[in-house]
Amino acid sequence: MNLKRIFLFLLLAGGIITTNLANAQDKLEQQILVLVNQYRADHKLPPLELFNTINTAAEKHSGDMASKRVPFGHAGFDARIDGLLDNIKGAEAAAENVAYGPTTAEEVVKMWIASSGHRKNIEGNFNLTGIGIAQDKNGRPYYTQIFVSKK
Repeated sequence: MNLKRIFLFLLLAGGIITTNLANAQDKLEQQILVLVNQYRADHKLPPLELFNTINTAAEKHSGDMASKRVPFGHAGFDARIDGLLDNIKGAEAAAENVAYGPTTAEEVVKMWIASSGHRKNIEGNFNLTGIGIAQDKNGRPYYTQIFVSKK
């Protein structure tokens, strides 16, 4: 009987930890969206709308980088973007920012804005976005933000 209780406790504790990590990542994704949209507003650009299909692609890429299935960077970009453009009616173009290491939304967005290529994507003629975050086995976060323009 005690073993069943211990097992149940461990099962529930694992679920709580996983849920808390997912909630923290969701909150961080929302903070990144707010900061990127604030930057865009400051530059007289329209806000980006979070789009679930793009979120899924961004989360997968971050997970692949964090688990070392692909190297850090834009490996698989063409296939990832082609898939999004095929699956989002009216989608015309896309871009992607990646990062790893920073632990706050402010640090990630500041780093992207300081880089001309990443800043160009943030300032681009896009109206949809998806953000994904995954942690490697040491707890280091990997970030992907994908931008899509849709008619």
